[in-house]
Amino acid sequence: MQDEPRPDELIKAVADFLRDQIAPQISGHAAFKLRVGINALDLVTRQLALSADSDAEELASLKTLLGKDGTLVDLNSDLAERIASGVVDLSTPGVKDHLWRTTLAKLAVDQPNYASYRREMQGSESKEAASS
Repeated sequence: MQDEPRPDELIKAVADFLRDQIAPQISGHAAFKLRVGINALDLVTRQLALSADSDAEELASLKTLLGKDGTLVDLNSDLAERIASGVVDLSTPGVKDHLWRTTLAKLAVDQPNYASYRREMQGSESKEAASS
């Protein structure tokens, strides 16, 4: 185990520095390129923070759904082949839920500010609070 700071903390610090200190001083095409770079750093930060847990959950879900072991890549390929061939569809128990949860996990990393994702997550939080 490495000492602090963690890689995600280092990347976030660089992104925050660029966003807060450098970006206000730049304009035009260079500012656009800087924003693209900052967005990439933000994406990597989210990947480091979220991907391990979401990948583990996706793998466990796929193993249950498909009834076999394998790697995340192999099981996703198997599910895609089953869907493409018509062996599996949204009426197959567990498929719709798996696809929905996997999509939300991927959006949490790729597009956490996507309006539909944010509405869904707010709705989920409201449901959880009501059931507590």
